[in-house]
Amino acid sequence: MTQTQQARTRTFSWSDPSIHASHVGRSTGLEMLQALASGELPAPPIMDLIDLASLTVVEGSVTLQLDPQEFHYNPLGTMHGGVISTLLDTAAACSIHSTLPAGVGYTSLDLNVKFLRPITLASGRLTCTGSVLQSGRRTALAEARLTDASGRLVAQAMSTCLLFPLPPA
Repeated sequence: MTQTQQARTRTFSWSDPSIHASHVGRSTGLEMLQALASGELPAPPIMDLIDLASLTVVEGSVTLQLDPQEFHYNPLGTMHGGVISTLLDTAAACSIHSTLPAGVGYTSLDLNVKFLRPITLASGRLTCTGSVLQSGRRTALAEARLTDASGRLVAQAMSTCLLFPLPPA
């Protein structure tokens, strides 16, 4: 049996990631993220890849919005867990980044994700908000919550990030 299907295509472009790297260490995390949110700095390639709709930043909290698309789907016809995890990781880690002074970097140590509901096109615009829970000299802890257009919690995560001094530019 042969199955016929309409071909779907997607084309996207992204900015040079070295643009972001040139700002690392020269501005605070909050300043860098606010420049991304305002469009002063172009979006990092991952945001173009997943087609992020918006980014809002305040100190200690970052909110992302995304409209589910077919290209986010897994073979079961729901949003792939990797895309969901990317949203949660970004919101949590960037929330920590928003609290860091110039010259301090971070990297994720862990991400514990709970998938609570399937996400499809019918879920509508997703909102993912990260918040810093605790920050020390070497590590910081943040949570992220992902809700659908009806405000229902669809996934949540806890993340720990390692904090470290950046080498001089």
